[in-house]
Amino acid sequence: MLNFEDKPKEECGLFGIFGHGLDVANITYYGLYALQHRGQESAGITVSDGTRFHSHKAMGLVPEVFNEKLLEPMTGHIAIGHVRYSTTGDSSVSNAQPLDFRFLKGLISLAHNGNLTNAHEIRHRLAVNGSVFQTTSDSEVIVKLIARYAQGSIEEALMKTIIDIKGAYSLLIMTADKLIGVRDPHGVRPLCIGKMGKAYILASETCALDTVGGEFVREVQPGEIVVIDAQGLKSYQALGHSEQSFCVFEFVYLARPDSNFAGKNVTMVRRAMGRQLAAEYPVEADIVIPVPDSGVAAALGYAEALGIPYMEGLMKNRYIGRTFIQPMQKMRETAVRLKLNPI
Repeated sequence: MLNFEDKPKEECGLFGIFGHGLDVANITYYGLYALQHRGQESAGITVSDGTRFHSHKAMGLVPEVFNEKLLEPMTGHIAIGHVRYSTTGDSSVSNAQPLDFRFLKGLISLAHNGNLTNAHEIRHRLAVNGSVFQTTSDSEVIVKLIARYAQGSIEEALMKTIIDIKGAYSLLIMTADKLIGVRDPHGVRPLCIGKMGKAYILASETCALDTVGGEFVREVQPGEIVVIDAQGLKSYQALGHSEQSFCVFEFVYLARPDSNFAGKNVTMVRRAMGRQLAAEYPVEADIVIPVPDSGVAAALGYAEALGIPYMEGLMKNRYIGRTFIQPMQKMRETAVRLKLNPI
């Protein structure tokens, strides 16, 4: 029997910016729009003006959650945003991110892409010691650990937190005056650094940098903590270097075709996969038909390698979102029927 729940469960989109004199809320809105393929259940943005947080999040797509009237009062110089595909926790507005909390050192906001393999264990330990949880998401476990280790600096708290948590994740953390990016020790989940003039950007994919007019600087390294404040960017290596285990499914399906990881373009990698598939499993056929959209580049590579004509054979309804990231199997099956039809 097929196990339909046996599927990747780590896809969310992160976008953060630190820049004085910029409309950081609007820039984050467009950054999230570029990352909409990474999560279609909920969207949220939190902005810091140095003393207060302005936050809005709700269920739905980015243009459904935000409008000009909502974004206008969200003024400040730091912002983080999140689009969610539920990994752990219910698909409800209480689990929408960023998660905003007040702790010993002031306000903190967190956006999380990934999942923790020991979240249940840590949640139980914290609950036994009196912690109260407002969500069912494992992201809140990270916030509680940061708060627990807050006697020192936020950087020290994060280093201790990373030692405790296990899994695949990228994090954006915002305090009143800092934007921080964290990547798991094996670099499973993506996170990159960009610049837009003097402003710094952190994002899940390079396509978000392109959309807002930013330039790619580099990827956040496995186990690295990147801290951006008024003095610029500082880097801390929280844990020793581990063997990188980047998620290949980013290249296969999750990422946008125009994004780049580790210096490799997603479309070119998918095309090479198609050529490799042709070398390993050649067939005699009349035409090669892709399943749009993520299968298009691989189908082109397969057709090119075998000299078989490439032809569109499935019509895609462009108004249907990504069927893979619907939270329930029945919803995915219905969405596929709405999404694809033979020509």
